[in-house]
Amino acid sequence: MKQKPNLSFWNLWNLSFGFFGVQIAYALQSGNVSRIFRTLGADPHSLSFFWILPPLMGMLVQPIVGTLSDKTWTRWGRRIPYLFIGAATAVAVMCLLPNAGSLGLASVGMVLLVGTILLMLLDTSINMAMQPFKMMVGDMVNEEQKAKAYSIQSLLCNAGSVVGFVFPFFFTWIGLSNVAPEGVVPDSVVWSFYVGAAILIACVIYTVLKVKEWPPKEYAEYNPEPEKEEKANWFTLLRNAPGTFWRVGLVQFFCWAAFLYMWTYVVDAVSLTVWGTDNPTTAEYQNAGDWTGVLYAIQACASVVWAAVLTQFKNVKLAYSLSLVLGGLGFALIPFCPNQYMQIVPFLLIGCAWAAMLAMPFTFVTNALQGYGHMGTYLGLFNCTICLPQIVAALLGGSILSLVGGVQSTMMIVAGCSLLIGSACVLGIKTKK
Repeated sequence: MKQKPNLSFWNLWNLSFGFFGVQIAYALQSGNVSRIFRTLGADPHSLSFFWILPPLMGMLVQPIVGTLSDKTWTRWGRRIPYLFIGAATAVAVMCLLPNAGSLGLASVGMVLLVGTILLMLLDTSINMAMQPFKMMVGDMVNEEQKAKAYSIQSLLCNAGSVVGFVFPFFFTWIGLSNVAPEGVVPDSVVWSFYVGAAILIACVIYTVLKVKEWPPKEYAEYNPEPEKEEKANWFTLLRNAPGTFWRVGLVQFFCWAAFLYMWTYVVDAVSLTVWGTDNPTTAEYQNAGDWTGVLYAIQACASVVWAAVLTQFKNVKLAYSLSLVLGGLGFALIPFCPNQYMQIVPFLLIGCAWAAMLAMPFTFVTNALQGYGHMGTYLGLFNCTICLPQIVAALLGGSILSLVGGVQSTMMIVAGCSLLIGSACVLGIKTKK
């Protein structure tokens, strides 16, 4: 097997630069889906159902793209065709989704149906565009440089998130209207999606022009066929999985359920707590939507800082558990911060939990899986511990909202309790010495 060559910084940068645009699109979606559907007329008790689509599409699309691209070769490469098709589709849908209320449809039900179909297409296309970036690093970067390559990707990911989250606030600040007729999404949000779509396609075109994937013969020289492992179906692998796999999965359940409830209800929670209304037809509600984007950006920045702090802990379980406790307190504080600037404190704490959730579960699981074989399949199955909790939480969201009196800010306390339970479950994880 030939050793993969060292790549220059700019070659590593070019491999991942398109991820910046993809992450802007993802941030716009995650930061504005509830706001858009509430503006289009969705009832708060059914709002969580729209959030079933993102994790569901992630579970379906990413493995399919990985499997198909493994078997693909075109004049443009193996992964790049999927990247470009996904990005082009995402651009088209990003221009349509915020305009679902302006298409002249006969009823609110039809508007919400069209919005749901567009959201499904957006989830599918973003996942299709996102996965190839991770795979190209695996294909073309040697072991020595992979940490650097993924660090660059992480930097671009966080930068894209911050930009996407603050776009609505920025466009309102420069003078675009933040209010619109009932059932119509304001121009500040619509133009955020337009500009985000333009940046997405520009970044992806840059990557397509700058990156040349290895042809099959050269690829085979650097990436030989893996040793054949004994065949086993998913049920057999799950039955034989180490206990740590399941214990970390239990922690994941409570963590991702908590964040699903934040993404679903936090715009209304902030609007009700700070501006005193959860009526999406008011300017105050739309101001809350803009400010929530800023709070998400603050959370993203806090998670970067806390990720560096986590490396200083000698006890990894303590670091993981403490991070979730801080995040749980952050969620619980949201209904008790009546000033918009006070809301920064909860989101700084939530950023601590987010940093730990992105890094530590895979650390525990990959350590526990040493010697088990089927590492790729196990990690694919472990990805379900991210997606399934969100689906379950989305299905239960309306019922739980009814149990807490229909007050969406109270759902932040529910989310905080969920993270605290997850923190307690960390104590049950057994680590390999």
